[in-house]
Formats: sequence, C-alpha cells, structure tokens
Amino acid sequence: MEPSVTLRFRSHTLSLFPHAPISSIDHPHNHLLIPISPKFSSNTTLSVAATAKKKPSIEGVSEELNAMASQNLDFAPSRRRVRAAFTEVHQQLDHFLFKTAPPGIRTEEGYERNSRGLEIFCKSWMPESGVPLKAALCFCHGYGSTCTFFFEGIAKRIAASGYGVYAMDYPGFGLSEGLHGYIPNFDDLVDDVIEHFTKIKARPEVRGLPRFILGQSMGGAIALKVHLKEQNTWDGVILVAPMCKIAEGMLPPTALLRVLNLLSKVMPKAKLFPHKDLSALTFREPGKRKVAGYNVISYDHPTRLKTGMELLSATQEIESQLHKVSAPLLILHGAADQVTDPLVSQFLYEKASSKDKTLKIYEGSYHGILEGEPDDRIFAVHNDIISWLDFRCSLK
Repeated sequence: MEPSVTLRFRSHTLSLFPHAPISSIDHPHNHLLIPISPKFSSNTTLSVAATAKKKPSIEGVSEELNAMASQNLDFAPSRRRVRAAFTEVHQQLDHFLFKTAPPGIRTEEGYERNSRGLEIFCKSWMPESGVPLKAALCFCHGYGSTCTFFFEGIAKRIAASGYGVYAMDYPGFGLSEGLHGYIPNFDDLVDDVIEHFTKIKARPEVRGLPRFILGQSMGGAIALKVHLKEQNTWDGVILVAPMCKIAEGMLPPTALLRVLNLLSKVMPKAKLFPHKDLSALTFREPGKRKVAGYNVISYDHPTRLKTGMELLSATQEIESQLHKVSAPLLILHGAADQVTDPLVSQFLYEKASSKDKTLKIYEGSYHGILEGEPDDRIFAVHNDIISWLDFRCSLK
C-alpha cells in the first residue's frame, strides 16, 4: 500500500477544474461539466444539448430492471421506486464496502417535511446496542449523488467505531423531493442542511456529545458554508476532495459568463452544460467503477443551467471566506485527483485560520478515495477519519 503523507504547503495558483478543456465538479461518477477553459473566447457559441442520451444497460440485471433504471427520474416517486426495485441487487454487489460491512449496525431511514415544504429523505447508522456513543457525525454528499449506496458501507464502518452517523439527500437529489439535479439556490440548499442537522444535534442520544460534519466533493463546499454560518456549533470539519476554489485563469471570459447568467434566468432548468462521464478519473479500480453504475438514483445527465451557475457562484463566495474557517479541520485528497485539484485543498489548508488543521494527500489516489480505490487504500482513508475523530473526542 502506498503511504499517505501529512503536508504543509506554500500558496499556488489553483484550479478546481484541471486537466481538460471542459472542466468538472464532482460526484463519484456523475459530474458537473462547465465550459471554463482558458481557450474559450468572447466569440464562443453555446448550444443546448436537448436530447437525452440513453443509459447503457446495467450488466447482470433483468430487462425489467434496466427499463426502470432508464425511465425519467426527474421526480422523487420514480427515484424511490427504482431504488426499491434494486435493493436486492445492491445487496449482492461485489465491493469492499458492501462485503465487509460490520454486523450489528442499527439503521433508520425515513422522510420528514422541512420548513420549505419539501419531503427530505434522511438516514442514520448507530453502533450495535450497548456501545456508547462518542459523537455525532453528519454527512454531506457530492453533486449528483445520494446518502445511500456507497455511503452505506462508509457509514457502517464509522458507526462501528462508536459514532452516530447521520445523513440526508438534498432537495432534488437521491430520494428527496425536488427536480432531479436542480439547485435553484445554493444558499437555500445549505439552509436545508442546517435545518436538518440542527434537529439531529438536539436528539437525546447525541445531546452533549461532540458534533462533526463530513463533506465529500460538492458536499465539502456545503460543509464549509454550514460551518461559516454556524461558526461555534461544530467541533470539527472533515473535507474529502472538497470543491472550494476556482482559479481566475480557468473561469469563462466575462462576456460568456454574462450570457450563461442571462440564460440561467430564462431557462434555469435546461440541461445546457456539456456532459462527460468522468468515472475513469474517479474510480482508480475498474471493478469499482463498474459497481458505481448500479447507483441508479444518481443524477448523470448534463448539468442544469441554473445549477451550474449556482455552483460557480458558491465556490467564488467560499474562496473569499476561507480565512474564516476556524474549526478543527481534516482535509483528505488523492494526489492524482483530476476532478477536484488537490492543490485546492493545499490552498484551503493554508488559508484556514483553524489552529488544529491537518491535510493528508494520498499518493496515486483518484477522486473517489472513500470508495473507488484499492481495498487497502479505502480502509486506510476510513481509518484516518476514525483516528482523527477519536483523538478529538478524547480531548473533549
């Protein structure tokens, strides 16, 4: 197994969207792609990709299940039906996270309506009965993803170490209500997360215990904004390949940005942004990349116009406030990540005012360090998270 290293760095000019003429914001196999190459000029023309690309067949499942997975999943009822239909298939998948899940973990899932009237899917994982809780860990998933599927195995490993793990699907993602893949206002999404996790932190089983928040990729941006809005309510922030900065040289020309902004007001839900499957850049192991295709409720269409603009705006706002990050901080990133640049994590590490901060870079690892690496690397990353949590809890 290749070693991980704890690093301290000098500042660099950074790009969140490296290595490709069309750049990406993340989810382990579904990506936001935005035309922000330096090669774009003010004369660049935009075309709307209006035709839906047929999903490839999922190997090893019936024609009926493939038909369900290929249907329109714009709205929550259809996503919930297809997830239920694939439950048995998911239980048989050949992946380290599913095959080595600790026994005895108590899970609970359901729906609750938030203050904006949206039905939110939420889930929790608790250690087996009799194991005292050390802390609560609240999870923020990446773009296009869900708090189920791969995270189920991750959550069970952390819960087995004595933590209550809590998660939700954002509006428009996973099993929650809302138009699939649509973020009309990033701050509203952050407020939805704050509202849900405020309820979690008040639950009897975690009252008085330390509270931590974990964000992966776009979820890292959400976790940062949650912390910045609630400076003194979190005992630590864990960020995995976070989305938090875009270099100026990688932004579209001002004229093109104006066009995109205007179109986002006229046709906000249009799937306008170019789309590319970046699973090969996310999952280092081909077998795990194949398993990702069974996450049937993930959003894998071209990014909706308003969503893309909201994500760009959010990263710019976060970049301007990185110096305000003050909580104990753990940042984890793969050195070979071509989806979100590890230099961004180095920049965040430098800028954060946290007195307790750690940056770990994993040599040779891709974007999906929680689920897409060789088994020993996945195990090591999970252990790094648990060890960091254990140490902070011992200080309390």
